[in-house]
Amino acid sequence: MTDRTVLALTGADRTDFLQGLVTNDITRDGLVYCALLTPQGKYIADFFTWAEDDRILIDVASSHAPTLAQRLNMYRLRADVQIAESGLIASRGTAEPPKGVLEDPRHPALGWRSYGDTSVGDDTDWDALRVAHCVPETGVELTPDTYILEAGFERLHGIDFRKGCYVGQEIAARMKHKTQLRKGLRTVAINGAAPVGTDIMAGEKPAGTLFTQSGGQAIAYLRFDRAVGDMTAGTATITLP
Repeated sequence: MTDRTVLALTGADRTDFLQGLVTNDITRDGLVYCALLTPQGKYIADFFTWAEDDRILIDVASSHAPTLAQRLNMYRLRADVQIAESGLIASRGTAEPPKGVLEDPRHPALGWRSYGDTSVGDDTDWDALRVAHCVPETGVELTPDTYILEAGFERLHGIDFRKGCYVGQEIAARMKHKTQLRKGLRTVAINGAAPVGTDIMAGEKPAGTLFTQSGGQAIAYLRFDRAVGDMTAGTATITLP
């Protein structure tokens, strides 16, 4: 997975430091899926963390690794925390796993992830799996405008509402407990194809945005009050299953 970077957090304060910033409880065993948000509750980066010896490792999209490292350094202040690239290679697969792999915590269908000196991944059709289970991807469905509850982070085990405060926690908690989500990601049926980012229309009204497509299905961000009947995205027809 050449599109992933594995960062390493070291220092005596590393656990408390990261725990106070991200959406999930990083003290759990195994891989933990989480995100760093703005104070306004908007997405900055999503990633996996796990503890190994005297460090915490972070598996993040390479496109977002510099921003994540910069944000973590901004919050570091006087904490005893150091942030650097680990040099580990991230792999993933769904076939028979090699020794020492970690289960992907988002969904059982997503298989395992491995970290080491060489790649051990397989040729799984990841877009097909993501679309079937409505799993958003960094930089595609997950953008700076994203609220993570609309992106399905609760269903994907990426947020813990009992862990205590973190950056953006107030907004996420309010969306969970005080409002009913009116927008969000859904897997839809698609007849035809259209570029990622194409507007979805319900008649003459905007109803959402089209994203990843595979095997007659797609991930779409929808306004639920308008997502009824046949919709269109360019020349493609969109329907809810």
